[in-house]
Amino acid sequence: MVNDKMNRVRLKMGRSSKKGPFIVPELLKKIEAMNKTGKKTVIKTWSRSSTIFPQMVGHTLAVHNGKRFIPVYITEDMVGHKLGEFSPTRIFRVHGAHTERITALK
Repeated sequence: MVNDKMNRVRLKMGRSSKKGPFIVPELLKKIEAMNKTGKKTVIKTWSRSSTIFPQMVGHTLAVHNGKRFIPVYITEDMVGHKLGEFSPTRIFRVHGAHTERITALK
């Protein structure tokens, strides 16, 4: 079953097949250790460019967005995507007139 998921990861990636997916080795070691012990703690990471692997499913990673860490719960649908896709770096403020509702948000 893991091999089937890895094949789906390979199909989604735009990286060279001889290089394979990118992930910070320390992050993968922490995930593997948590899978062996069965503990579920939040792992902080600055690596937004790391690919989400099937081993990460069910864990919560706190991904840095440039200002703070955003907790991201990893599901099966996220496999093959990058961690940074789920931690937005910019916040869209609403366009509009200066009304009480708009100014109250700021």
